[in-house]
Amino acid sequence: MLKISSIDVFYGKAQALWDVSLTVGEKEIVTLIGANAAGKTTVLTTISGLIHPASGSVEFLGQRIDKMPPYRIVELGISQVREGGGGFLDMSVQENLEMGSYVSKLWKQKKETLELVYQIFPVLKERAWQLVRTLSGGERQMLAIGRSIMSKPKMFLFDEPSYGLAPLVIAETFRVIQELRNQGSTILLVEQNVRRAMQIADRAYVLENGRIVIEGESKELMQNEHIRKAYLGI
Repeated sequence: MLKISSIDVFYGKAQALWDVSLTVGEKEIVTLIGANAAGKTTVLTTISGLIHPASGSVEFLGQRIDKMPPYRIVELGISQVREGGGGFLDMSVQENLEMGSYVSKLWKQKKETLELVYQIFPVLKERAWQLVRTLSGGERQMLAIGRSIMSKPKMFLFDEPSYGLAPLVIAETFRVIQELRNQGSTILLVEQNVRRAMQIADRAYVLENGRIVIEGESKELMQNEHIRKAYLGI
């Protein structure tokens, strides 16, 4: 579904990614792990079109997207869930969710999709007319996922979904990610909680200093000595 081939990415003159390649198959959960500042979020923002690679290519469903503007990439079926949730703080929960359906072909279906989001996250229905700035961190993360669901993507990009959340909320977040895959979605997951990420992912890539250094099936990589020492604390 997604194919990244040998991309180099720069911020000005500073290079952030070197020759990064990865693939994500249909209905897979693939996790991208690494330390802070390894370049994980840069990979996601490049897929989303917020940054364009200096070289290499990004293909989605066989189509080059690395020169497309972000709104076109959303229309093709990719949605990114930002770290910390984001959102429009002075708008209500429901208004934020409806913004996820701004693509014209989805706007007509927003009521049905909204009910689906409320089934997944009943607390958002209870808070429907609260301002987003009044929500807890966990509720904002639920809102961010819900807003992405509203765009009916074929593929979700999750950027540190467990960051700053309480353990019970983290468990619920990962449950929802698994449920999205069970319903047919494809997921690329960036996550510092390596143990959790590897437990639900089919495959994993390890990014260090802007380069992919290890890749493989998650179950196998859980036994990799470098990963066990550097990321699992074993």
